[in-house]
Amino acid sequence: MSNEKNAYEAGLAGGDRRVLASAISAVENDSDDASAVLAAVYRRTGNAHVVGLTGAPGVGKSTLVNALIGEYRKTGQTVAVVAVDPSSPLGGGAILGDRIRMSDHALDAGVYVRSVASRGHLGGLSRATARVVDILDSFGFDVVIVETVGTGQAEIDIMHLAQTTVVVSAPGFGNVVQAIKAGILEIADIFVLNKADTSAAVAAERHLHEAVRARPEGNWRQPIIPTVAIDNVGVPELLEKIREHSAQLDPNERSRAATARARQQLAAAAAELASDQVNRRSDFEHLAEEVLSGQMGLSDAAVAALELISTRPYNP
Repeated sequence: MSNEKNAYEAGLAGGDRRVLASAISAVENDSDDASAVLAAVYRRTGNAHVVGLTGAPGVGKSTLVNALIGEYRKTGQTVAVVAVDPSSPLGGGAILGDRIRMSDHALDAGVYVRSVASRGHLGGLSRATARVVDILDSFGFDVVIVETVGTGQAEIDIMHLAQTTVVVSAPGFGNVVQAIKAGILEIADIFVLNKADTSAAVAAERHLHEAVRARPEGNWRQPIIPTVAIDNVGVPELLEKIREHSAQLDPNERSRAATARARQQLAAAAAELASDQVNRRSDFEHLAEEVLSGQMGLSDAAVAALELISTRPYNP
């Protein structure tokens, strides 16, 4: 693996976009090169500011990301976007694709957009998403924006990936206060009320302010930014608040976030290996039968399965 690792490490450190694309494809498809890619990137992570954008379908997240890229580029910062798309029910690949997104920046060498399939994950983030973020971080992008597939309240897993989480809402897309109570808006570092030029925007913004005031005060009071992303209205103010939030984070936050992503990936990889062994090994059959007959609880059977894996390793 060392030769492959060295090749990826040199290519990514040297800014080779072809190596970048190859590395992302390797981890997305979990190909033979995936381990070499991850070994090459981990020592170089923890430098990018990772911003998550989430919200219900139709609130204008992609339009907002497109405008936000433009604001970042005005300041000279490089930006990578991980656009998490719904998966194809047949091939598992991203349906929407990156070529129809953020077309305003297609020729900008300081911008990189990549679609990643959600692969059916309820929260909108597949295991590959965190790996892609690490690759883009190691490549040297100043900012990595993760735009999640709009599945509503379940998208709380973005807070484990991003250092700054932006929750996007819009008038007419459900009761925003109920959304806060249901959970998704509670993960927000910044609220955005997009399409704020509509007649219902005033009431929606008032509801948001009331909900924020009702929450316990902490080190950071979540701001509410009205935007009309298609006209770039409010987007400079959004960038200012993202930077303010980043500035008040613990200096070690980026490093801790990278460690947390690695830990999540380790847990997912271990679970996948355990699942593979349980499904493929005949010596787990008796555990399944005992669960089915009620002789053993599922949790106890899972503990027994892990003990069996650790004491009797199996290599197909």
